[in-house]
Amino acid sequence: MSLEFLDLSSNKFSGDISHFRSLTFLLELRLWNNSIEIPSSLAPLFNLSKLQNIYADNNMIYNAETEKHSLDTPTFRFRSITLSCSGDGGSFPQSLNHQHDLQYVDLSNINFKGDQFPNWLLENNEKLQKLNLANSSLSGHFQLPSTSRRGLLYLDVSNNSLDGNIPNEIGAKLPSLEQLNMSNNLFSGGIPISIGDMISLEILDLSNNKLSGGIPRHMPMGLLIFDGSNNRLFGDIQSSMENMSHLVTLDLSNNILSGGIPRWVGKMSDLEELVMANNHFEGPIPMEFCKLNRSLQFLDLSANNISGSLPSCFSSSILSHVYLSRNKLKGPITGFFNSSGLVTLDLSNNHLTGSIPNWIGTLFSLSYLLLNNNRFEGGIPIQLCKLNGLSLIDVSNNNLSGTIPPCLMITTLNDSSHAYYGIPYQYGNYRSFSADVPIEVTMKSISYFYKGRVLTYLSGIDLSCNKLTGEIPHHFQYLRDIIVLNFSHNSLIGPIPPALSELYQIESLNLSYNYLSGNIPSQLLGLHFLSSFSVAYNNLSGTTPERTG
Repeated sequence: MSLEFLDLSSNKFSGDISHFRSLTFLLELRLWNNSIEIPSSLAPLFNLSKLQNIYADNNMIYNAETEKHSLDTPTFRFRSITLSCSGDGGSFPQSLNHQHDLQYVDLSNINFKGDQFPNWLLENNEKLQKLNLANSSLSGHFQLPSTSRRGLLYLDVSNNSLDGNIPNEIGAKLPSLEQLNMSNNLFSGGIPISIGDMISLEILDLSNNKLSGGIPRHMPMGLLIFDGSNNRLFGDIQSSMENMSHLVTLDLSNNILSGGIPRWVGKMSDLEELVMANNHFEGPIPMEFCKLNRSLQFLDLSANNISGSLPSCFSSSILSHVYLSRNKLKGPITGFFNSSGLVTLDLSNNHLTGSIPNWIGTLFSLSYLLLNNNRFEGGIPIQLCKLNGLSLIDVSNNNLSGTIPPCLMITTLNDSSHAYYGIPYQYGNYRSFSADVPIEVTMKSISYFYKGRVLTYLSGIDLSCNKLTGEIPHHFQYLRDIIVLNFSHNSLIGPIPPALSELYQIESLNLSYNYLSGNIPSQLLGLHFLSSFSVAYNNLSGTTPERTG
């Protein structure tokens, strides 16, 4: 009966939490990762007057509105409570009101059935340091306490249905915040100017809301991560952001921002991720970006109106993902020749000219190469055969000539493509997270966008709409796992190689609009996954074979 500390975590216990009500000397209870039933009221624990900490993540929260208990108000004085990922929570636990020693609350990933935001948690718990209510089915307006809460360091209300404006005085009422996450809600209006008064703020995530207006001139100088993506922000990027010299991640993608890309971005010596896709930025990529060669790993400026040539100084061994598609870039590929860590290079849908450089064969980490819809000339460099980690090659819709290198290698399930897909940041550990950038792939004559882990199962070669000549290679020992193969709209001659039937995983094969001759190999139509096969507009003869599988 004098037990003070009990840890039953990470087992397969079930039953009701009321079994612990007799442990009146209990100070700390650890139950996480079980199947224990915990009423949202926490009433079975009301008489545990010494209980300070309960950690019960990953159990079974249930609604207990009809239950009767001997005590109407709790005698416990919590310091920490975590019930994250515990299912259907019913009503929000009112027993946490006026817990004057409460410092740490994590009620994330619980379905509280559309409860209004519990304003009293901030109002009546003066010592609160961390509050995590992410993905808790909360709605209504977010309201601040009537007086300043200088002790609150972490606030996460993301992935709810909170609406209305973010209160203008948030910076005055919560001046000591280090991490603020209000993403994936329905907030409207502008970004409050007072956020600039949060001098300790390191992480600010306002993404996936309906925020409008410009980026405030005054922003916290100590920010490490600023994510304002997927809103309705407009106007120029304020020059005052130049003082945010410690930024590691800046994501302003999917807004209506305009003007030129600021040169002062080159002064952010710690910048690892710069994501500004799907805006209205114009003008050239500043040469000052060359100063980021020691830090920049992830660059996405796609779907803007960026013009000019590629800076020749893009040459960093740590640069891993580059997305510059759907712009107005021109001239040759002059950078990236020392970027040995490059996994993705997407320069598609621009006005680039010249030849595909031979040094591309030195990018040994390359998985995704997209140069389609440009004006490249010359041949497909044989050096591409040195890249044994390629999953996707798309050089379609150019002016390429010459023959198809028979040694091209394609693989799938390349673990290097997993980099930068949703690494969440945690309290006290500000690991950055990156945009989940889609890559456009044409399958079955339709363009699709694939992203995330789906890409690790996708492999293909698209050489269509060029001026390639010669025969289709007769050996495909390096393409066994390929899913998409498109050689259409070229000037290829000779027979369709029977070896194509060895591509057992292929789903889409397009050889149309060439000068191919001979018969269609019957083995092709026996491929199990082949659902799109086109050889139209060639010089083929014989009878059409029947599908056998």
